[in-house]
Amino acid sequence: MKQTYIIRKETEHDYRAVEELTREAFWNQYVPGCDEHYFVHMMRSHPDFIPELAFVLELEGKIIGNIMHTRSRLVDEAGCEKQVLTFGPISILPAYQRQGYGKALIEHAFSAAMRLGYDTVVIFGNPGNYVSRGFRSSKKVNVCLTGDVYPSSLLVKELIPGALDGRKWIFHESPAGECCADTEAAAAFDATFPPKEKRWQPSQEEFFIHSHSSIVR
Repeated sequence: MKQTYIIRKETEHDYRAVEELTREAFWNQYVPGCDEHYFVHMMRSHPDFIPELAFVLELEGKIIGNIMHTRSRLVDEAGCEKQVLTFGPISILPAYQRQGYGKALIEHAFSAAMRLGYDTVVIFGNPGNYVSRGFRSSKKVNVCLTGDVYPSSLLVKELIPGALDGRKWIFHESPAGECCADTEAAAAFDATFPPKEKRWQPSQEEFFIHSHSSIVR
């Protein structure tokens, strides 16, 4: 990255720009079209949203990236709960992807999260995008979903090594994303943006494979 950028907290003035860049970043990536911009729009009013960890990356006065976080939780076999972070979406405008801006946002967010007292981040994502940032398979740190399911896409980053101390944990994601089940509301929100063509592309098949795969041993 040769150009100077800044990372700062999102403000209300940034909301629409962030929703626009999220739409651009995710359009046709996982499904024809996308609803991540609607999720961003609705997330801000959910009690699990953490505004202190909503950041934008600005390059020459233009917002080209952002990252947002919600609170999630882990529950051990004795019923003890541990609050953890889940980030997403993390968005970079397509013209600026694969240039290190996403890495910069993640590292900035990790530092801020640690200052707030968080020691673990759990996400669903493509391992190829996140293992270089220190994320590990949930199986290796004994984090699963209810029913002893270890999805290949369930990834864990201990911001403080050993934070999960080896015990078995069940991950409970924030329900903030449930808003996207209202497809009519999501479509109505999308209609407030300029029209874009919905189409199939290979990344959607890759997403299907990752999101439907689990580690069984």
